[in-house]
Amino acid sequence: MTTLFNRMSRRGLLAGVSILTAGGAAAKEDRLTEGVVILIDSNEPYVMGHAVSYSANLSKHFADRGARLLIEVVANGKGIDVFRADKTPLIEPLATLRQSLPNLTYSMCASSKAIAEAKEQVSIALIPGASLVPFGIGRVVDLQLKGWAYIHA
Repeated sequence: MTTLFNRMSRRGLLAGVSILTAGGAAAKEDRLTEGVVILIDSNEPYVMGHAVSYSANLSKHFADRGARLLIEVVANGKGIDVFRADKTPLIEPLATLRQSLPNLTYSMCASSKAIAEAKEQVSIALIPGASLVPFGIGRVVDLQLKGWAYIHA
C-alpha cells in the first residue's frame, strides 16, 4: 500500500513539475496535465458547492499559467445528489460550468445510483452532461493510477 501511495504521489508531483518546467512560448498553448479528480461523497449543499468552485478555480489557476487542466468530478454514495436532476441544488451553476470548461467531466457512480433507486423506488435521471461509471471510487483510483491528482470535496 505504501509503495502504491508513493508511486501515485511521485506521478502527481512529476505531472505538476512538467507543467511548471515546460519551456517556450509555443509550448505554453499545448501544455496539458493528466488531470485532477474531485470526489463528492456528501449531499451537503456546501460540499457540492465546494466541488463546483474547486473546478472553476483550478481551471483558472492553470489557464493563467498557460496550461489546460482535465478535471473530473466524481459523485459517489450520498454525493450522487449533485448530479441527480431531481435533487441537485446546483443545476444552473453545473450547466454554466460545463459550458465554460470543455475539459470538465461529471461522473456518477452507477452502483450508488442503483442502491438509491432501489431504496427510493424511483428511476433517477442525471443532469445533462453527467455520465455513469460502474463504481465511483474505482474511477477515482483508476485516474490516480494514471497520475491524476485527487481532491476530496
